[in-house]
Amino acid sequence: MSDASVLSETVQEPSARPPVPAPLQVAPPQGALLSKILLGLLAGAALLALLVALVLWQKVDGMQEQLARQSADAMAQSMEARTLARQAQETVRDTAARLALNETRVAEVALQRSQLEELMQSLSRSRDENLVVDIEAAVRLALQQAQVTGNVQPLLAALKAGELRVSRAAQPRLAPLQRALQRDADRLRAGTSADTGEALQKLDDLVRMVDDLPPLNAVATRGAGLNPWQAEPVPVDAPWWERALLMVRNEARSLLRVGRIDRPEAVLLSPDQTFFLRENLKLQLLNARLALLSRQVDTTRNELATVSASLNRYFDPASRRVQAAATLLQQLQAQIKTSEPPRIEETLAALTTAAAGR
Repeated sequence: MSDASVLSETVQEPSARPPVPAPLQVAPPQGALLSKILLGLLAGAALLALLVALVLWQKVDGMQEQLARQSADAMAQSMEARTLARQAQETVRDTAARLALNETRVAEVALQRSQLEELMQSLSRSRDENLVVDIEAAVRLALQQAQVTGNVQPLLAALKAGELRVSRAAQPRLAPLQRALQRDADRLRAGTSADTGEALQKLDDLVRMVDDLPPLNAVATRGAGLNPWQAEPVPVDAPWWERALLMVRNEARSLLRVGRIDRPEAVLLSPDQTFFLRENLKLQLLNARLALLSRQVDTTRNELATVSASLNRYFDPASRRVQAAATLLQQLQAQIKTSEPPRIEETLAALTTAAAGR
């Protein structure tokens, strides 16, 4: 039972009692004092409880306000987060669209690049083919000119020009052609010397020497000192009879010769035939010269062989001039035998390979 109920019962008890007589109410009883004290205590307790309730209510009110503020802040943050999330979604969507567009453009650029590379390769291949065709035409023309004239300088110039054009093209597939051009040019440059000019000079010397070559049936000339049948000189301080015998002997030797005849056709040559023989030798030497200029090695060799046979058959082998001409002719034959026309097989093979596209 609470204090309020006890107080109410205490308060209600005097009212239930019968009224006391007036003389008895003069002195207040102790119960009333105690009741007042209890009422004061109850009122203080109620006041204290009220104060505590007020304080608690203020605290609860503050907590509610704080919770309301926090809830409002949370709602605001949630709204802001939703807004940011929506913006992020929109940004992601926009980014995805842009990425798809960029991927499409990249695919288009890759396709265009592949098409451009194919076009460039086609153009490069066509340019390389035209370059190979031009170089081959120039080299073959220079080769024909070198074979006809015997001058390898145009061929060297064509090889050098081809090598320069290939180096400017800077195509790896044409590197073997460039090396072949360089090697053939070096080979021709190393083999090119004054062989042709020296051979032509020797032929000209032989043509000039033909008129001075003594034939095999040449009559001894007095004072030449080159013929075994030449008359012996008569000493001035010899006695007259010795001089007379020497003169008779010389005259007899000039009228009569005794010797071995191995080639009767050379001895029976008349002066006119000797003249035509010399002219024929000159024509043969000139034919050999023309064949040498035309790079006809076989014809040159045949003409020189014919000249050598005629020289050994119709002219005096004991003569120094004939011996010098024979020696010069042998040197010329050896030089022509070792000479070969210019060859550029490596360059032609490289041109064929480059034209085939391998």
